[in-house]
Amino acid sequence: MVGWHTLPLGDALTFQRGFDITKDDQRDGPYPVFSSSGPKTTHAEFKVRGPGVIIGRKGSLGTVFYSDGDYWPHDTTLWVKDFHGNHPRFAYYFLQTMGFERLDAGASNPSLNRNHIHTIPVRWPQLPLQRRIAGILSAYDDLMENIQRRVRHLEAMARTLYSEWFVYFRFPGHEKLPRVASSLGDVPQGWEVVAFTEIADVLSGGTPKTDVAEYWNGDIPFFTPRDAPDCFYVRDTDKHVTELGLSNCASERYPPDTVFITARGTVGKVALPSVPMAMNQSCYALRGKPGIPQRFLFLMALRQVDYLKTNTGGATFDTIVVDTFRQMKVVKPAREIVASFARHSDAIFEQVSTHQRQIHNLRRTRDLLLPRLLSGQTPVLIGVNN
Repeated sequence: MVGWHTLPLGDALTFQRGFDITKDDQRDGPYPVFSSSGPKTTHAEFKVRGPGVIIGRKGSLGTVFYSDGDYWPHDTTLWVKDFHGNHPRFAYYFLQTMGFERLDAGASNPSLNRNHIHTIPVRWPQLPLQRRIAGILSAYDDLMENIQRRVRHLEAMARTLYSEWFVYFRFPGHEKLPRVASSLGDVPQGWEVVAFTEIADVLSGGTPKTDVAEYWNGDIPFFTPRDAPDCFYVRDTDKHVTELGLSNCASERYPPDTVFITARGTVGKVALPSVPMAMNQSCYALRGKPGIPQRFLFLMALRQVDYLKTNTGGATFDTIVVDTFRQMKVVKPAREIVASFARHSDAIFEQVSTHQRQIHNLRRTRDLLLPRLLSGQTPVLIGVNN
């Protein structure tokens, strides 16, 4: 194939093991620290000049990340020390197709050996073709990032609106409503302090037997803590179950806008499914009592999780149980105020859902295109300026 040749991966990209650093060693700063699960923290110092490409070598094998700027690659990663004149962004996309997760070289803990991956033969394009392929795929990523910025702005609007009405009590007409004393401080007259379980039903999930093949790889998304997003809505999950699997576990098929909250593992993540989903036993589903809309309940749950995280008296916030909800006290607003809030906030949630659906469709298209471009199956035209 014109413009492509076969060579060992190490001739195109030289990998180096990352640098150890503990969380206690890290100081607030502008430089991302990339572990095998991504840039979860930052530090005041960097080890490598950007742009850079990083892959997980221990724990989450084969995960691939890109850094525009300077960064610190953790010891659980490998980073590209030498691009040998190749396009860094192309390298980032190419490595996503390598399937490194299948190359476990560890005896007990999963690990990736750089000397091993250096010997893997790959089909590698010339630089003009690399630039063109990277440009096509980057256009999708840039568009998704632009839409994601809008999503973050809308989500901040929804959070702020909730705080204005139900934390600071500055809802329309609040001037006409006197405050009365309560166990949670002064609240508007007609509002009351109740247990969270008087606001919502707390429902559980369950997992079908993992050794029964007929229960898995179906059409029903199966939500677990690892699927918890950093945004309001979750559209898809890592695992899926069949109708038979759903009928053989303790989970319901929860409808869209059920409030999911992770209770073990990654604790305190709150999400709204945008499609019907099942859920495992490490999460709870919250269903609003009559007069409590799901999106209002979602924002309340976000607020309560923030409160729990900052008011644990020094204890680690590492699990949520049903008693957590029973003991949690919240302010229950007057029903007409909640209904008015829903009318104001629903438009924001609808825009968020629409934008996230756009991102989902763009990502799916890009992911279908990526292996075809990087294998040469889809021709790429090279202009005279490339």
